[in-house]
Amino acid sequence: MQENNLNKGPRLKPIMIEVGGEPQGVVVPDAEGYRFLAVKLPAFSIDGQKFASVEGAHLAVRDAISGINAA
Repeated sequence: MQENNLNKGPRLKPIMIEVGGEPQGVVVPDAEGYRFLAVKLPAFSIDGQKFASVEGAHLAVRDAISGINAA
């Protein structure tokens, strides 16, 4: 018998991060804010990083693909 009343919690959708009209990745909710998951090569330098806000992630992606603060 299957349980029909399983509480799986709310599912939050990823939020796309675009720079210059090009999708670079998504942020997904994380216990400490948001985690960035890159989908384009220029953004892979910050893949997996955590950010306090979506805006912070967007700025970091923009900087990463433009070469600002490149290591």
